Amino acid sequence: MPLFDYKAFTAKGKAVSGLVEADGPAELRAKLSKDGLFLTGFVEAGGKAAAGKGAAKAGAAKPSAKPGGAAGNAPVASSIFAREVDLKKVFERVKSTDLAVMTRQFGTLLKAGIPMTEALNALVEQQEAAKLRTVLSQIREKVREGGSLADALGDHRKVFPDLYINMVRVGEASGTLDIVLNRLAEFLESSVRLRSKVTAAMIYPALMFCVALVLISLMMLFVVPRMVDLFKDMGGELPLLTRILITISNFFTQTWYIALPLMIGSVWYFRRWRATEAGRWKWDAFVLRAPIFGPVVRLVAVSRFARTLATLLKSSVPVLLSLDIVKSIVNNVILSKAIEDAKVAVREGESLAGPLQKSGLFPPMMTHMIAIGEKTGQLEEMLGNVADAYDAEVEARVTTLTAVLEPVMIVGMGIMVAFLVFAILMPMLKMNEVISGS
Repeated sequence: MPLFDYKAFTAKGKAVSGLVEADGPAELRAKLSKDGLFLTGFVEAGGKAAAGKGAAKAGAAKPSAKPGGAAGNAPVASSIFAREVDLKKVFERVKSTDLAVMTRQFGTLLKAGIPMTEALNALVEQQEAAKLRTVLSQIREKVREGGSLADALGDHRKVFPDLYINMVRVGEASGTLDIVLNRLAEFLESSVRLRSKVTAAMIYPALMFCVALVLISLMMLFVVPRMVDLFKDMGGELPLLTRILITISNFFTQTWYIALPLMIGSVWYFRRWRATEAGRWKWDAFVLRAPIFGPVVRLVAVSRFARTLATLLKSSVPVLLSLDIVKSIVNNVILSKAIEDAKVAVREGESLAGPLQKSGLFPPMMTHMIAIGEKTGQLEEMLGNVADAYDAEVEARVTTLTAVLEPVMIVGMGIMVAFLVFAILMPMLKMNEVISGS
């Protein structure tokens, strides 16, 4: 097993170094992370000479950490076609869990008194996700050149949302960046927990639906057409259920080349319509009014609004800028318009609770608690309590919805199976009666 000479920081900011056996860099990071160490650099013991020999044998270029290093003299492929393209890195996305862990580590390092560039270097070495490691490397280089952290994050808005960037900017300006990063980590972790709970609750019903769809499609495409030939040879009038089954089977087997483009075109038209301003307003209004899923969607949006606004206000972000940020994260233009109206009212000197209550889109308990928070100067705490309450309510509703969906889907599958069985068996029984009678 290779031996690595590493440099790292403890959680209290103390620089340490040592030797560790590991199968590779990934296991090295895992071992040091388990011991509470943040890796900043490593080299395989005796690895400089070995790496140089390996590069010479391979005839490939290896970047050097020092200008004029041996790797800088290695031959470079002259053709652009000799470069390897890692498609995984091109299409890889940064996971919310990885972003939350990185933010927590960043805040811990800064709180321990480690300089920002050293902290970023530790994050780069510690990070296992290739996409996030690349982004952090670019941010580190811009910070080393004298740029602010917020500006460096702003170059990667697909990874870091406006909420993240604005909070970091305020943290840099106020000298409380470590506190802001820890609050951001708490916010991201709570969002990940809520999303995970909702996703986990919906996996089983979705899996049952997909299995039922596949089984019925196979029956319609392969089993029923063979039974149709048998029914035609029987002659006579077929039962109603059998005729319905044959009609459905013919639709699947004979008109698929029409139905498939029609379905694709319908999906394309719907997506294009929803992208228009009028379409987005109508669709978002429909989603909020939907009988079963509408209340859950509303609660999720309200919870996200309350938690994000609380996080921004705790980080000393101005209330108008905070409202401008949160209106873009509710993902519903109806709610965004209500928040924009509230922002205008606050700018004119009104309270926040009044316009939200007038819109009729936010629960009365929420607006009541916001009003109390504004009067007592504890708006951030009240918003946090509202977010916790609605997160719990969302989890309870999703659990109840899942518990109801399971028996409904089982009954539905039973009805479809019964329909198939009766549609196939009824003509066979009729044929037996004819044979017995003759």
